[in-house]
Amino acid sequence: MMRMGMLAVAMAALAGAVKAQEAPRWSLAIHGGAGVIERANLSPEQDAAYRAALTRALEAGSAVLRSGGEALDAIQAAIEIMEDDPLFNAGRGAVFTAEGKTELDAAVMNGADLTAGAAAGLTRTRHPIAAARAIMEQSPHVMLIGEGADAFSASVGLEQVDPAFFFTERRWQGLERQLRERGDPIPTRPEGASAAGQGLASLPQPPLNERKFGTVGAVALDQSGNLAAGTSTGGMSGKRWGRVGDVPVIGAGTYASNTDGCAVSATGDGEYFIRATVARDICARMASGASGQVAGQAEVDEALALGGSGGVIVMSRDGQPAYAMTTSGMYRGAASSSEPARVAIYADEDARP
Repeated sequence: MMRMGMLAVAMAALAGAVKAQEAPRWSLAIHGGAGVIERANLSPEQDAAYRAALTRALEAGSAVLRSGGEALDAIQAAIEIMEDDPLFNAGRGAVFTAEGKTELDAAVMNGADLTAGAAAGLTRTRHPIAAARAIMEQSPHVMLIGEGADAFSASVGLEQVDPAFFFTERRWQGLERQLRERGDPIPTRPEGASAAGQGLASLPQPPLNERKFGTVGAVALDQSGNLAAGTSTGGMSGKRWGRVGDVPVIGAGTYASNTDGCAVSATGDGEYFIRATVARDICARMASGASGQVAGQAEVDEALALGGSGGVIVMSRDGQPAYAMTTSGMYRGAASSSEPARVAIYADEDARP
């Protein structure tokens, strides 16, 4: 009887271990930008505000996946929450160009069939990630830019707003300081800027010298085993000449492939991510057997050795999220069918469930 009892206990323990090792049915990871983000530079209120914002985005995406929804729907839901949050450099918190305008970029990719959509230089579409998905699903193209991208977005019924909607006072102050340091002229404040900023003053505002890349992104695995990735950004503060970074460049800042078993969203100095085709190369490394963590860190280290800094989030086919960065922090988080949501800010924190 004792042997039978011991055997039962052993079998139960083994079953528990096997269950613990089972891949989650669905998994989601997000980021809100990487950069020089240190504990000494964020007040408790600012720290708490970012964690709450990341948690809201995770819950929006998780709700989709929990109910059996598609990975594409989940990443769009999560990213739209961050696009509407002025804490992030995407949508309503985007940085300004040297001319005092907001120009928004986004991309999305479906790992199931390698379809992709991207938009660059949007100025009126409230949710750039929705525009990228509409380009993928409702046009014969992969990338649209500028006025044409906004016109297409409007034609398919996506919400359009006055450019002042994207205005935040702290981003404007950051632009003014940057232009003074460069010796460049300061543009006239956007029309309607004061009204647009009302109601945002009470938010915990990050320090102006945070020097982070507030690009937002998400990667997901749904219950059907499909992967997807999406990224959205306001680009580089003080940029000129219609500069476009890596976010809308498929294979640089965004990529997903069921075959390779990965989904990637990047944040950082876009010029270097473009040159090194970071997102696509991470997937190639994983297709050759590397884990998401190893592939992500190796690629980021090699690419950013060229210059600049940044990070990536990676999702594998078995639902394991990974984070790689060359910075002191990255706003990030993850959740899955087997683990609750968990968020992190600083490089020495673990955001994996």
